[in-house]
Amino acid sequence: MIRAQESTPENDLENPHMFSQNRLPARAHFYSFPDQEGALKQSLENHPYYLNLNGEWAFNFVNSPADRPKDFYQESYDVSNWDKIPVPSNWQMQGYDTAIYVNQSYEFWGIAQEKPQPPIIPNEYNPVGSYKRTFTVPENWGDRHVYIHLGAVKSAFYIWVNGKKVGYSEGSKTPAEFDLTDYINPGNNTIALEVYRWSSGSYLEAQDFWRLSGITRDVYLEARNKAHIYDFASLTTLTDQYKNGELNLDFSLVNYGKSGKYSVEYQLIDPDKIQLAGKEIQKISLKKGEKAQVSFSKKVKNVKAWSAETPHLYTLIATLKKKDEVIDVISNSIGFRSVEIKGGQLLVNGKAILIKGVNLHEHHETMGQVVDDETRMKDILLMKQNNINTVRTSHYPHDSRWYQLCDQYGLYVINEANIESHGMKYNLEKGGTLGNAPEWELMHIDRTERMYERDKNHASVIIWSLGNEAGNGYNFYRTYQWLKNKTERPVQYERAGLEWNTDIFSPMYMGINNMIKYHENPKYKDRPLIQCEYAHAMGNSLGNFQDYWDAFEKYPRLQGGCIWDWVDQGLVKTNDKGEKIWAYGGDFGTNKPSDHNFCMNGIVNADRSIHPQIHEVKKVYQYIQFKEVDLESKMMQIKNMHDFISLDRYQINWEVKAEGKIVDQGVLDLPSIAAQTAYDVKVPYQINIKEGTEYFLNFTASLKENDGLLTKGFQVAFEQMKLPVYQPYTASNTESEIESIKLKESKQEAELSNDLFSIHFDKNSGYLNSYQINGEEMITLAPRPNFWRAPIDNDYGFKGPKRDKQWKEASQNQTFKYWKISKLSDHTYEVKTIHELAEVNTTFETTYTIHGNGQIDVKGRFNATEDKSFIPRVGLKLQVNPEYTQLKYFGRGPWENYQDRFTSAFVDVYESTVDEQYFAYSRPQENGYKTEVRWFSLSKNDSKGILFVADELLGFSALNRSIESQDDGDDKFLVQNHGSEVHDQGIVEIMIDDKQQGVGGDTSWGAKPHDQYRLPSDQDYTFKFTIMPLSGENEFEMKKNLYSN
Repeated sequence: MIRAQESTPENDLENPHMFSQNRLPARAHFYSFPDQEGALKQSLENHPYYLNLNGEWAFNFVNSPADRPKDFYQESYDVSNWDKIPVPSNWQMQGYDTAIYVNQSYEFWGIAQEKPQPPIIPNEYNPVGSYKRTFTVPENWGDRHVYIHLGAVKSAFYIWVNGKKVGYSEGSKTPAEFDLTDYINPGNNTIALEVYRWSSGSYLEAQDFWRLSGITRDVYLEARNKAHIYDFASLTTLTDQYKNGELNLDFSLVNYGKSGKYSVEYQLIDPDKIQLAGKEIQKISLKKGEKAQVSFSKKVKNVKAWSAETPHLYTLIATLKKKDEVIDVISNSIGFRSVEIKGGQLLVNGKAILIKGVNLHEHHETMGQVVDDETRMKDILLMKQNNINTVRTSHYPHDSRWYQLCDQYGLYVINEANIESHGMKYNLEKGGTLGNAPEWELMHIDRTERMYERDKNHASVIIWSLGNEAGNGYNFYRTYQWLKNKTERPVQYERAGLEWNTDIFSPMYMGINNMIKYHENPKYKDRPLIQCEYAHAMGNSLGNFQDYWDAFEKYPRLQGGCIWDWVDQGLVKTNDKGEKIWAYGGDFGTNKPSDHNFCMNGIVNADRSIHPQIHEVKKVYQYIQFKEVDLESKMMQIKNMHDFISLDRYQINWEVKAEGKIVDQGVLDLPSIAAQTAYDVKVPYQINIKEGTEYFLNFTASLKENDGLLTKGFQVAFEQMKLPVYQPYTASNTESEIESIKLKESKQEAELSNDLFSIHFDKNSGYLNSYQINGEEMITLAPRPNFWRAPIDNDYGFKGPKRDKQWKEASQNQTFKYWKISKLSDHTYEVKTIHELAEVNTTFETTYTIHGNGQIDVKGRFNATEDKSFIPRVGLKLQVNPEYTQLKYFGRGPWENYQDRFTSAFVDVYESTVDEQYFAYSRPQENGYKTEVRWFSLSKNDSKGILFVADELLGFSALNRSIESQDDGDDKFLVQNHGSEVHDQGIVEIMIDDKQQGVGGDTSWGAKPHDQYRLPSDQDYTFKFTIMPLSGENEFEMKKNLYSN
């Protein structure tokens, strides 16, 4: 838009009508080549008419527009003493200015968060980056038309070439292109950009990410023939019951040269590199300065359709000729697929798909919002490895390279416009949402148009999104209508709710019960529900994820959603001790607005190393399901959850494991199992059942050959079932085989001992404060009742550390009320203690039964309270000899798991170290837990140590950090702690629990764990386990030979 008044920063930056000046119309992203060979190779190296302007630029930074070098763009202005900055980059990542993280507010309205007054932006503090460099125009460009492409610049900029002003642009996540033909000269030239951190456009860029600035994507020049293909649209669909393809091509031609006769021709090459018969040609006359449209339509029989499972791509080659001379060639990948809403479901190629998605911000741990191809490929590989099929480009169009890779490797994309005005809230009245403010209409449309035009040709884009958290209203009615006039692809918008301007009901963080209610309401039978955001993965989260998918797979119009989100937005920083941390909001600068670690919600770290919960994502999202039909008769069902492919490419292995060892194994002999069908099969295992032994049937599905980025043998799905064949063990040991015990008492303590062991109880506290085997201390901190965990981010979200603080106090302040020691036999003593928990008005009873072989049976009982609160955990906390760093256990693993997040963790025998149990989340919090544990042992390298055996299934953790070191107190926002800053304390602290409440995962700002995963305090909890010395003997045999009085 161009206004009549003079274009100056004072006039432009606070004007929502001024978002471009002399900027070219938006178009598809492609490169032009002088011949077909170059177009097919798509290599820009040695391209005669392409000039990359990435690299080192001269740079000047100021905090205030008033201090900027106003005439730096002049050719005579000397910048030799300026700093150098790489392009692309965020200048905050290069040592200038301050990186600010806020979620929804406008950072430029300060830490006090005054009410925003759009389009006003700060005058005194609005940093400006001045960029300048020279470039050389080849002599052979003299008779060509030259464009400059600036992939992304935030937030607003002016551009000059050779001292002449070219134009202005806002909108920081889509390209700005300008015609430089009249500004450049053969030989040396100068280019200058003046970039402002904030502008009126910033009011539509209040996304939940780091607020950074700079030239953040590629900058390059293209020299085109005077007559050339300016833009093209290649829109595809499927016809004839989705068997055949239809291609509609529209080419936009421009002619800045002489009038003449031209022709446009195209050809199509199929995915097997076979050229489809014939070329389509159209002839046209173009006068100088004339623009024209040329259209084609083609049917492709028995087309190889594109989907995330089958990313078949055809190659389009389009050639513009002047008479018989080739003057312009472009090439593009074409995916034939249809996307529609039909019968209340989202269909791709006629199939009702499930969106197994994640939300993705452009983020790099050292480069900020500049992402390289190596990182993109890491993301795509990890997504494919973990059965993710969809990415929502939250909350803006990503670099065009991302869409090319999604086309190539097979990921569905929900492409989102660069519009979020969350800081204005959602009121439709004047002064509320900008989505209903008339003066902001054109800016909304501009951002929607630029998204669509750039990405319209990508097969991977199956849904357009109008934006995120920007209210609804007239402006979004207009952008919806604009898109629907352009495309048949579905359009969604979360803030539209159930209004008419969204084809999909796309709520965020809707609970499972409410989703089911939506599905069962006949009023909503015409619209599918796809959660644009769900399963908030902040810190130790993603509980009840399987429960979500039980609903998605049961109810046809509930079609999945996108996890919030993919990657922790941590930025590498060195702390005061010289240690690397991943910084979050508040870690840079002082007196800046901050939403702390709310940017750390990923299932992978900033460097793309994985979080433990990604294993749950892989398991729940997997495309092959294994169901019990009748385990007694060994019958199983294999179900293919793919939409388009059979299971022929996978080998399905089975194994039966007992006590951590494979006792039988094989490969299933299966017929071809088509998509969305199942097959019942008998698993031919043979086992000799031993008393006291559990048997588990495990399945894995692995690739027979390489498939895209996944390599032969990669495991795509897995399942475990416990076989119903357990036979109890009959103990053979007798009392006479166990050494007798001596009791020695004083006022202070009671000692029970023999030649093997010595056990001391403190009569003043009631705690077992020493357990020695052959003179070696096993326990360094006495077992004591514990009801607290280091608060996770989700706990803070519902104010658990304050609301449930009485359980922390009950863990720390226990009044010893009762003591009794009894001799049951010469070989067995019993010690009973009761501790009063005054803060919660109840008691905890502990019973120790000591046997002559050093075995201690422990029984804990929590007595119900009268209140209706919930307990974080019920168990005992103790510390053992710090030399016991080798861990072995029989339970769910190997990664951490919780009662609401365990389906990916098989029961097996695992060996590790205590140090390896710790996972450093962005902030310190509960981690490293294991559920359904039968036994665990801790030992030195010589295998001597301590064994804990559960009477019934228990949970435990063993860490070399204390719970106190991971507890950020009542309010985590009062401290800037990082999980990586909590170091090995030279201890081994053990939590043994009857239960720990789930981690939750609906939201991190109020949602509690689901009721079935909580521990109400108005009921009793009883648990039992045994402690005994470990001396190299097999733990299974030791468990079977436990002495029972």
